[in-house]
Amino acid sequence: MTYHQAEYDEKYIKEINSENSFSCEKIELPKLDDSIAQDDLKLPEIAENDVVRHYVRLSQMNYAVDTGFYPLGSCTMKFNPKFADRIANDSRFARVHPLADYEYSQGNLQVMYELREYLKVISGMDAVSLQPLAGAHGEFTSMLIVRKYMEDIGETGRTEIIIPDSAHGTNPASAAMAGFSVVEIPSLETGVINMDALEAALSEKTAAFMITNPNTLGIFETDIKEIADMVHRNGSLLYYDGANLNAILGLTSPGSMGFDMVHFNLHKTFATPHGGGGPGAGPVAVKSFLEKYLPFPRIEKEGDLYILKSDEKDSIGRVAGFQGSFTNLLRAWAYIKYKGSNGLLLNTQRAVLNANYMAKRLEPILNYHHEGLKKHEVIMSTKMVNKRALDIAKYIINKGVHAPTIYFPLIVPEALMIEPTEDASRDDMDEFCNIIQEAVLTPDEELHKMPVNLSIGRADEVKAAKDLKLKW
Repeated sequence: MTYHQAEYDEKYIKEINSENSFSCEKIELPKLDDSIAQDDLKLPEIAENDVVRHYVRLSQMNYAVDTGFYPLGSCTMKFNPKFADRIANDSRFARVHPLADYEYSQGNLQVMYELREYLKVISGMDAVSLQPLAGAHGEFTSMLIVRKYMEDIGETGRTEIIIPDSAHGTNPASAAMAGFSVVEIPSLETGVINMDALEAALSEKTAAFMITNPNTLGIFETDIKEIADMVHRNGSLLYYDGANLNAILGLTSPGSMGFDMVHFNLHKTFATPHGGGGPGAGPVAVKSFLEKYLPFPRIEKEGDLYILKSDEKDSIGRVAGFQGSFTNLLRAWAYIKYKGSNGLLLNTQRAVLNANYMAKRLEPILNYHHEGLKKHEVIMSTKMVNKRALDIAKYIINKGVHAPTIYFPLIVPEALMIEPTEDASRDDMDEFCNIIQEAVLTPDEELHKMPVNLSIGRADEVKAAKDLKLKW
């Protein structure tokens, strides 16, 4: 502000009370307790409407799924329908205390029970725990189950987890946190699992193989049944990272592919909030021989009554308070109810169609491993046109559109990772592809200056990461 509000008010009041002003009867205002003076608090004298305008402007500078196309690869940033939010905010759900006796929580328990049953069918598994609070938490929970299972069958020497070099970064982190050593195997040049490398890595030390299918390059592992047989012959377990479930939902399932366990990202696949550090939900599903190791308590149905049962004998124990992030579970339940089997299948078909449309449009200049059908996402390499992925991303941002994931997967040089999901319209995708094509034709000296249309220019990301300002 260029003026001090109190001084401005005092000057104005004097003017309207001057002899030249209109006359009226003076009103005696009540005496107010001014023992807490603003001067003592040292608060800025800013009008409320100016504060509101400032923060509304800041909010309008944010980018979100609700404001534009959000093509972050691997993250499945799809639209969150508002009916699910309204259901989650319904006081009949939201105001139930998590410590209330189950007799007073029947509606909430029914929702969780039904969601559990839906997830069993969707995944082709036999049992589900809803407790894990995010995808990586689901991975960690699964690795704890692997460790407990190996201990119970007397295979304590199985201390290694195998992952492909294209895996999500949380996979090795989750395995290491659960006490395992991580063995990485290379992918073939075509982007799929190197079967010879997998066979060489499997040993009496192998506890599990962690993969996702389609993989992080957006390619379906057609040898998955052979992979499952190979892993199981070795006495190891096969774990499915559910981050890419949006690409196969309704077409196939981890269970039918031969997996023993899977985690879901409800905050990706089933329309709960994702991004911004908000709460997630990462339920874990397992085959029947692993069911007893799931976290407790578990929701069961006795007659018409939903109850919570605790069996601590074989379980890995609790991994979250209560039954997990209930409002996110509620949103996912509502989404599945609304879509139904046909709607979920249509989602998958549209997501695959959109990814292949973008791959075809960008194939001449950027497409990496472009042979064959894509699934849910497209991997580009800007090295093919002698550009930096960071520069292309900054150009996209300068155009008012969110950039895709960059520099991942790590095995792709100068990677752009694009996932349009089923929500992207053809107009969205055409605009995005046009922007990338423009960026490729833009001289490097101009790209290095981007963005120029935003509130700040090119930031020094390295300095920002190394020289953190955590207080002000």
